[in-house]
Amino acid sequence: MVRIYLSKLLGERRMSQRELSELTGIRPNTINEWYHEIVVSLRVEHIDRICEVLGCSVDELIEVIPNRNPKTGKHLIVEEHGNRKTGRGQ
Repeated sequence: MVRIYLSKLLGERRMSQRELSELTGIRPNTINEWYHEIVVSLRVEHIDRICEVLGCSVDELIEVIPNRNPKTGKHLIVEEHGNRKTGRGQ
């Protein structure tokens, strides 16, 4: 699981999502997805810009926590149409 600490960092710096969007050039909707930890993919360019504006390191912004239920290896199922999902309960 990947945890994103953007809401914490913005709170500590008393910065709004809109201000971060304006300073980074990242769309407000994308900043909102980061803020609420619902972003689907992380772009290296976004990580770089956010860390630069907030004066933080990558490990202050993002943390990788091992998954309780593995999603790779023998737990991975490839469906007929090519999408992958976990094999929990199967």
